[in-house]
This record gives sequence, structure tokens and C-alpha cells, in this order.
Amino acid sequence: MINKPSRNELRKKRHLRIRKKISGTQDVPRLNVFRSAKHIEVQLIDDVNQNTLVSASTKEKELNIQSGGNIEAAKSIGKIIAERAQAKGLKKVVFDRGGYLFHGRVKAIAEAAREAGLEF
Repeated sequence: MINKPSRNELRKKRHLRIRKKISGTQDVPRLNVFRSAKHIEVQLIDDVNQNTLVSASTKEKELNIQSGGNIEAAKSIGKIIAERAQAKGLKKVVFDRGGYLFHGRVKAIAEAAREAGLEF
């Protein structure tokens, strides 16, 4: 019998394929998305210096997000990451969907970040 790869293993392969093509710098960081069933995490990463510049997550207590696994939470995280990026003087980013389909929560993050002023 052949073992079928798990859904997460396939996602990781897609993510590596995407990462070959995109990279973040100090001036144009990579906006990385990670989503789980309960939470969403977003980071702006400088791949040259291997440094996280800004991050936001539904796990943060001070954001007071009741349920982190829905589209409303994704929209608020997208808005928050854009505000934090602009506070650091970052306007342009490269979007890294993390191997997930550009649909649902991932799309909501991207649209909210664009509306809040980030350029992809």
C-alpha cells in the first residue's frame, strides 16, 4: 500500500515552491500568512537579514478577538498588520499565501491589508 501524503504535507510542498520565487527585503518585506483551525498569524519578514519586522496574531490578548478562525478575525488581522507596518514606515510588501488557496480567510487578510494602505 502506498501512503497518501497528508493535506499539510502537500501545503508545505506548495509553500516551498512559492518560496523559491518570492523573497522579502528590508524595504519590501514578505507578508507571510499562517492559518490554523482556531487562529491566524501574519508576519512581515526580511529574508535577507532573516528578521521578522512586524507580526500580528489572533492569539494576542490585547486585540480581544473572540474567535480567531473566521473571516472577521482575518479582516481585523489584515488591518492591524497594515497599521503596524505603516508605523514602521513600510508601504510595499510581497504577499506569501503560505501554500494556502487564495480564498476565504487568506483573501480576507490580503483585501483588508490593501484597504488599510499596504501595496502588493
